[in-house]
Amino acid sequence: QGVLVTGLGTFAMVQERFHGEEEVYAVRRPVFRLDIDALRLQELAFPTVVIPGDVKIKPLNYKWLSRATSFPQHVVEDCVQETILLYSFQLRNRQRLAFAFKDIGVLSCKDDVLCMRFYYDCVTGLESKASRIALLHT
Repeated sequence: QGVLVTGLGTFAMVQERFHGEEEVYAVRRPVFRLDIDALRLQELAFPTVVIPGDVKIKPLNYKWLSRATSFPQHVVEDCVQETILLYSFQLRNRQRLAFAFKDIGVLSCKDDVLCMRFYYDCVTGLESKASRIALLHT
């Protein structure tokens, strides 16, 4: 599954196989594919993340967020879009602020490299059997 946050990127869970010394591990791990306008971030590097075509991507569910926060849906939509615009503006103006996502991780920029660092609990929550392998490859 995956969630598209228009103007920012896509969060998804992917399953990959890794060969250990004695066995093959199928590991589920979170990924983030950045989707901020590249023209705005010319001086920044960011990892290229491939999300397999069989992963179902859905847009951010503003109706659910509206119910969860008790704010009208249009207010939630405007807030998300304005936050994304502000963050991309700050990046473009060389303000390297971290962008935290509750229970998921932090999008941060260090040495002109923008990357998503997932929280330990997010990774291990997806993968209980091979969590160390998932952590190493996330």
